[in-house]
Amino acid sequence: MAADDILLDVEERMEKAVSRLKSDLAGIRTGRANPGLVDSLKVTAYGSQMPMKQLGSISCPEPMQIVIRPFDPTTLKEIEKAIIASDLGFTPQNDGNFIRLNIPPMSAETRKKMVVRIREMTEETKIALRNIRRDGMKMAEKGEKEKLFSENDRDKLQEEIQDLIKKYEKDVDTMSKSREADVLED
Repeated sequence: MAADDILLDVEERMEKAVSRLKSDLAGIRTGRANPGLVDSLKVTAYGSQMPMKQLGSISCPEPMQIVIRPFDPTTLKEIEKAIIASDLGFTPQNDGNFIRLNIPPMSAETRKKMVVRIREMTEETKIALRNIRRDGMKMAEKGEKEKLFSENDRDKLQEEIQDLIKKYEKDVDTMSKSREADVLED
């Protein structure tokens, strides 16, 4: 594998890990309503598991309320069951056309638990980034041993991989701190 291909592979994998964290953080509850809380909930509809966002539009007409308008009204019951079965702790109100979720205020204890979960997810992402770096470094070593590129090229590639992980870890820390601030905000 050429040095550029190795670098591109490492960068793509790191980008995926960071985007995964970003979507996971969107599902973390803050004191306000957020479509990200429910849009990835799995709903059993049409014989398979589907994310909520594929079954209807999700909006927040008020700061403490989420409204789900299904594209197909026959899926209302399934959406309601999925919300009840989730560990979000919301009670859906079904009026036959759409589902309304009132978001209760979070206690200080719940906020602390959410911050702990954010830190766990952040650390998991950093571990994934380090594993990707390790794989990239091994590929660089292997490429140099197989005479695909020189020792200097290998060193340059490893330096670029290290620069990438620093960049992505900084992005992860920034996203994490921002989400923690949202959760702790009253």
